[in-house]
Amino acid sequence: MSLRSDHAPFPRLPLAAVVALAAIFLLSGLMRDPWKNEDAIHLGIAHAMAVDATWPFPHVAGEPWPHTAPLYHWVAAALGQILEGWLAFHEAARLATALFGALFLFALARAAAAFDGPPSARVAPLLALGTLGLLLPLHETQPAVAGLACAALAWWGGATFLGENEPAGFARWRNALLLGIGSGSAFLAHGLVGLLMVVAVLPAPTFRRDWPAFALALTIAGALAALWPLALTAQAHDLWQAWWHNEWAELWRSRRPPEAVHAELVAWGYWPILPLALWTLWLERRRLAPFSLPLLGAVLGLLWFVSGGTRLAALLPAMIPLLLIAAAGTERLRRGAANAWDWFALMGFTFFGALIWLGASAQALGWPPKVAANFAKIAPGHVADYAPLALAWAAGLTLAWLWSWRLPRAPWRASLHWAAGVVLLWTLTTTLWFDWLDHHRSHRAVIASLRAALPTDAGCIERLGVGAPQRALLDYHAGIRTRPPGGTPPCAWRLVIDRPERATAPGWQVAWEGSRPGDRHERWFLERRAD
Repeated sequence: MSLRSDHAPFPRLPLAAVVALAAIFLLSGLMRDPWKNEDAIHLGIAHAMAVDATWPFPHVAGEPWPHTAPLYHWVAAALGQILEGWLAFHEAARLATALFGALFLFALARAAAAFDGPPSARVAPLLALGTLGLLLPLHETQPAVAGLACAALAWWGGATFLGENEPAGFARWRNALLLGIGSGSAFLAHGLVGLLMVVAVLPAPTFRRDWPAFALALTIAGALAALWPLALTAQAHDLWQAWWHNEWAELWRSRRPPEAVHAELVAWGYWPILPLALWTLWLERRRLAPFSLPLLGAVLGLLWFVSGGTRLAALLPAMIPLLLIAAAGTERLRRGAANAWDWFALMGFTFFGALIWLGASAQALGWPPKVAANFAKIAPGHVADYAPLALAWAAGLTLAWLWSWRLPRAPWRASLHWAAGVVLLWTLTTTLWFDWLDHHRSHRAVIASLRAALPTDAGCIERLGVGAPQRALLDYHAGIRTRPPGGTPPCAWRLVIDRPERATAPGWQVAWEGSRPGDRHERWFLERRAD
């Protein structure tokens, strides 16, 4: 199926530009301290696997965590061990995100080429780099990215059965193998949500009435998906049951009518691929059969998102089919729409890039004074110290962006500018602002202060208001593990995370308190049981 007209008069989209943008995007922002929420939890799971050998099942600070599948953490823990001595564990482990992100972009490119022809192989990764809902997941310690990469493998294998040229001979079995490996691995990476990402593409061989290829794909997918459950059941059946029951509960417990926040997340999280996908479907409205499986995958993913929670990662199940549909029509935008999109990218990203440089000036030089005061208020005590190499890198990227204004008119120009603009803003932020963000968001200093205040013979420590991210960070930074209140024997110490104005409970005395710089909402209290 080839949906595009001949663009021979236009220069071809340079492959080197796509690869360079992808590499810069994936590697920027990974070398930082763990931040609270999912980044901390999944780093803690990988660290426990590497240090405590909890490989069969995810654990957070010594306690089972039945909320995630293990494939991402296996890779992250292995990288942390292999690169020990070269990088901090959290930096090495987070490289797993870059590896899975690269696999996702490569498999997406191959799927787009099989579905719509070679030009889409370069446009689809650009659209992925520019999709706002992928920005944070592709830079966090996030197992959903592994599910996305494995699902892209499945769509690569399946798209070959949907394309114009029917696979034959060895290609049939290779594609069935990709479809099966991707589908089975998606379950190991992201559980039942991973299967949701691939369920629409699994029947692809049946479009060619290739039942042997379909049977092979199903067999491989089933065998791969069963490996971990069978191994875990043999060792710890109760852990497998807890994980399985939690998977079903999390898949269905949050089903509820859509809210305004769902519409808001869909609007910006799928920008710009959702309007581009709708445009493609409008163009092909009289022959939608080739789009049936990607359209089904997109609808299933969107329905699951809008009827459930509002986490950013919940946008991912619909990403791949939307990207495939959008890539098929991007280079056939009407000239006025393409020029408007291109102009918006050039103006918007240049403006926000200038603001990032202004923020860097405020941090380093104190100018403008009002902006500098706001930075100091959010992260008190931070002193900006830019290395010459970092400044040169940021300046070089900015000059490259300004030079890109001279790119020739071509159908891919707007998509390239949009992707390059997103990469520019992200890279400038990670180069010029991440030290300031780390100072504000890292828990390293407050946990070190807590560790210093805690006697070496403290014994057990109860917790109150300490969530999974804080437990993971306590264990990672200081080896401190807490337990729920009410255990026997009672603990002499208690760690409480609450509002700054919290009153001390009867029977306890505050021995220490602290917080992250500039955090006015979360205060840490170390309390000792009164005699």
